[in-house]
Amino acid sequence: MTLNLTVSPDFAPDHIAGWYFFNTWLQRQLGNAVHLELYDSFEEQRQDLRAEKVDLIYANPYDASMLVRELGFEAIARPLAQPDETIIACREDAEFESVEDLQPGTRVATTSDPDVHTMGMIMLEPADLDSSNISIAQRSNYVLVAKSLLKREADIGFFLKAGYQDLSALIQNQMKVLVTSQISVVHHTLLVGPGMREQIPLLQERLLAMHEDDKGRSVLESLGIEQWESMDRERTEFMIDLIDTLIP
Repeated sequence: MTLNLTVSPDFAPDHIAGWYFFNTWLQRQLGNAVHLELYDSFEEQRQDLRAEKVDLIYANPYDASMLVRELGFEAIARPLAQPDETIIACREDAEFESVEDLQPGTRVATTSDPDVHTMGMIMLEPADLDSSNISIAQRSNYVLVAKSLLKREADIGFFLKAGYQDLSALIQNQMKVLVTSQISVVHHTLLVGPGMREQIPLLQERLLAMHEDDKGRSVLESLGIEQWESMDRERTEFMIDLIDTLIP
């Protein structure tokens, strides 16, 4: 039986090849066919998750709650020292230097990534800004958020920190960071569905040792990951509780 792997749609486009490399590596480790399905939208992916079409997913923190508590997935690993932080950035030549300088009417470019968007909105609170006194334009990825800033279609943009850092140096040099979140315990996670539960010990063992050989290390580098570290139930539940507090 072919297993189905997917990735949260907020991953950097530069890592598309890396996920195909990871898919090939995964097949060899499990001795089983694995199909990688990439989605353009969160909603389309969630529909297939609820339809039980996914066995393994590299998920964003927001979806981890649904996956674990509603669909019976189990978190097994996360990238080492790569928490999901949110950045609010603007053009380098913008007149404001901090969030407190922003005024009502500020134009915000964001994505459909719910945890990043929500954290960005929370970080606007010191300027007394909320959805009632700003305009929000949704873009499909962080490259387009950055383009909205550079084309002066938006004043600020919300970015996943990793997504911002994956932008080219040319683009980053035309922007500046106003503020970065410092939560440190929210992160993307690799989760396994109920149908793969028996394979968790083997998969977790291979993932945690992946950085120890040249082939595994090369795949990790293509994903922008140094190495995996294990996730247990307690860590997972703590992260989910925090996300549920931030996003009602």
